[in-house]
Amino acid sequence: MIVISAILIGLAYCALQSLLKEPARRKFNAVMVAGAGAAYLSGGALGGWEFVFTAAVTYCAYRGLDSYTWIGIAWLLHTAWDIVHHLRGAPIIPFAHTSSLGCAICDPVIAVWCLGGGPSVRAAVSTVLARLRPARKPA
Repeated sequence: MIVISAILIGLAYCALQSLLKEPARRKFNAVMVAGAGAAYLSGGALGGWEFVFTAAVTYCAYRGLDSYTWIGIAWLLHTAWDIVHHLRGAPIIPFAHTSSLGCAICDPVIAVWCLGGGPSVRAAVSTVLARLRPARKPA
């Protein structure tokens, strides 16, 4: 159940974000991943490495102000950090033991969307449908 709910959360995030117009969508996503990058600082389970990780994600988020690719990279970094925290037993939400695992499943969904350019849901569905339609032969 955690896998399905985490994927649905990631898809819902992408759908809601796609309601924003560009360039606000890209910039808002850069801010969101920067915040996610700092989420583990309060627990500090990995000591000084938490600051190194936060600095790396902040750099990617800054570059993400102009590039969805960097935002996608930041989400993938966060995915890796989620896995480390899950394996270490130091979840992002201390009272929810599988919260880092859920985050590690959700984040790549968002990363793939970002690496695809953060398209609006309407544009993405239109593109997929256009590719599925058979090509018309000239009369």
